[in-house]
Amino acid sequence: MSHNTWIHRVVRLAVRPLATTRLSPNHVTTLRLVAGFAAAGALAHGDEVWRQWGAGIFLFSMFLDRADGELARLSGKTSPWGHTYDLVSDSVSNALAFLGLGVGLRDGMFGVWASPMGFAAGAAIAAILLLIVRLEDLHGARAGELGGVGGFDPDDAMLILPLAVWFGGADWLLLAAAVGAPGFALLMLAKFRSLLRGAGS
Repeated sequence: MSHNTWIHRVVRLAVRPLATTRLSPNHVTTLRLVAGFAAAGALAHGDEVWRQWGAGIFLFSMFLDRADGELARLSGKTSPWGHTYDLVSDSVSNALAFLGLGVGLRDGMFGVWASPMGFAAGAAIAAILLLIVRLEDLHGARAGELGGVGGFDPDDAMLILPLAVWFGGADWLLLAAAVGAPGFALLMLAKFRSLLRGAGS
């Protein structure tokens, strides 16, 4: 993930005054994880008002995800463990968001299929995490990164979740994620297959 996306630039301004405080990047990562669980719970409730709140909490958690890395760089508190914790927190929060969305849409367009669709999207996100962690174990930090374009990187695509919920497209987002996330996981596997094979040879 790039460190200079539009979201990073906004968050950097907010985080800069905190660089000299006792607040650590891991504290922010933990808050991101808590917010991710809270967002998933609200999305899973099934009530539209709860879903709207869940989308807002998830958006806040996305900003926290950028904030922990910015704080680490500004304060000089970067660490391999913190980087891995950030990756795990990010993926768990994203995966739970889609699982929660699927459960919350159980009375919507896809009925009983909504929960399995949310699970499929969340499981694919978890699989992508495992792939990235494996690549970094083999080839070092950031070995599994994908480049960004125009101030956005692939992880910024998660902004679609709150926007879709707020503008009435939650069911269609769930369908896109249930198909797209496993497809993206397969593309990631294909892209980095040579790296994975090279380590085993």
